[in-house]
Amino acid sequence: MTVENLPALSPSETEILRLVWQLDKATVQEVCEKLPAERKITYATVQTLLRRLEKKGYLKHTVNGKAHVFSAAVEREHVVKRSVGDFLDRLFGGDPIPLMQYLAEHGTISADDIENLKRLTSKQ
Repeated sequence: MTVENLPALSPSETEILRLVWQLDKATVQEVCEKLPAERKITYATVQTLLRRLEKKGYLKHTVNGKAHVFSAAVEREHVVKRSVGDFLDRLFGGDPIPLMQYLAEHGTISADDIENLKRLTSKQ
């Protein structure tokens, strides 16, 4: 299954997938420990989300003793590219300029960020 054909992710699934990417390989317990303390997600819920991500094709697992060790089945960059592209298409008709303007106008982008963007765009 290609990244383009993978089902969409819920916010909770995205959070769990991001943690697995950070950890590289993770058990349910390791993902639970990596969650922010204010997130009150049970072990069983994390386990369900990991299984759902595996069923959707985002994760795979191996067995180490009694523990299931989850790892990414797709590269982070591919998922980010598709997700950002979908977001741009839905909210801005595919044009990144209005998004950048919004971020700049609402103080989310610093002067240093703008300088970094200028350097990035001058390389292309």
